[in-house]
Amino acid sequence: MIKINVILNNIIWKKYIKNPHRFIDKKIELLNKKNKLYKKNNLICSLLLSGTTEIKKLNKKFRNKNKSTDVLSFPFYEKKQLNDIIKSEKEVYLGDIIINLSKIKNKKNKTRFQQELNKLWIHGLVHLFGYQHKKNKDFNSMDKMEKKYLKFIN
Repeated sequence: MIKINVILNNIIWKKYIKNPHRFIDKKIELLNKKNKLYKKNNLICSLLLSGTTEIKKLNKKFRNKNKSTDVLSFPFYEKKQLNDIIKSEKEVYLGDIIINLSKIKNKKNKTRFQQELNKLWIHGLVHLFGYQHKKNKDFNSMDKMEKKYLKFIN
């Protein structure tokens, strides 16, 4: 079972989603109902809903890129290591996801905003599971997982 701790770092998020915690909780509930993987484990991560200034600082500090981005993921484990830990531990902290409001707030309607938000946190979550997109083979594998998860929550 996947659990996400939502941290609201920028109150402006509430202008676009009245209750971000409830929004994510409902999506996670749908994901957990349909996802056959990880039924016996509690997989926990944090989702920081942030703005440009915060995400730019984190991008600079941890990736040495002095620019803003839409989503950052900080997995605690690599894919193989995570798979081994999941076999032996009931509760596993996956890592952290940060999403930048400024990269999605220009979506004109509420539905489009929510779709974009879902794409970003799912993208971040899949990174926490150890997927990458540096090589075509890896990109295709990650993209397949993202599409699967997005189907589960829509």
